[in-house]
Amino acid sequence: MFLEKRGEAFEQASMIKELFLVSPSKNFGEKFTSMTAMDGFQPVGENGEYPTDGMREGFSKFIENMTWKDSFSLSREIVDDGKLMDLKKQPAGFITGYYRTREKFGAALFGAAINGKLAMKFRGRTFSATGADGKGLFDKAHPSKLGKKAQSNQFEDAFSDDALGAMECAMQDFRGDNEEVLDVAPDTILIPNDHSLKKQVFAAIGADKDPNTANNGFNYQFGRWSVIVWPYLNQFLAAGLKPWVLADSKYNQEYGGAVWLDRVNLEVRSEIASNDANVWKGYSRYTAGFNDWRPFAVGGIAGGTKLL
Repeated sequence: MFLEKRGEAFEQASMIKELFLVSPSKNFGEKFTSMTAMDGFQPVGENGEYPTDGMREGFSKFIENMTWKDSFSLSREIVDDGKLMDLKKQPAGFITGYYRTREKFGAALFGAAINGKLAMKFRGRTFSATGADGKGLFDKAHPSKLGKKAQSNQFEDAFSDDALGAMECAMQDFRGDNEEVLDVAPDTILIPNDHSLKKQVFAAIGADKDPNTANNGFNYQFGRWSVIVWPYLNQFLAAGLKPWVLADSKYNQEYGGAVWLDRVNLEVRSEIASNDANVWKGYSRYTAGFNDWRPFAVGGIAGGTKLL
């Protein structure tokens, strides 16, 4: 019961469910793909023939589940003496370590993407940070499966109220592989735990009056955004980088932009070792990766596309 309660408390505070499509997995790995849009109806006139329309498979991405393990032990003497502090402290640290690892793993993926990397190393293993199109999650030239115009979701502009509005408009004009408008509607702002960024973000969206106008006119950004300040992200960013990410949480959940797979939830068992120690072992299988770039865009990246 103690272990379960610790896990439940950490899950409630986790940002994983806010930034990833969390999905159960029943296989070694999962393939994610999409379908291009149809061209649509054609004017054919009276008694005209039916034109043939169709869809093609878009870019696809295979994400393989990873096995995660850890263990700790309590000596026979601690159990015999019933040292309550040790009996609680080590299991608590064990469970916290598991959920902290998940949080850091997710942050490391986003950190790698923000830094423009195609892969990231996490505790000795290498994980892909590319999407289904072979590009990083954030890139200036995401290709189209049908050879249409490339698109950018990597922008140079530092955060400001004008840049926020411009990036929102840019995302609302994101197109599918057949250049169809996708109705992307960003509703979330993700930033690292940075004092100046927090001040700028909440100054831009935190009041219904516009401080940049003489008569304090209406601020149309007020009440429209959820803000995620993710301290875990800080350690995975290049020095001096102050990125800000816009996300469409609904589009991400519907189409799987950032995907988290839970193959086997945490299993903990206890056994007695040859030295009479009480050994606790934890086993889990999960992974995460990127599929579709369209739910996300990043600003504050040198060399990115200019918004303003």
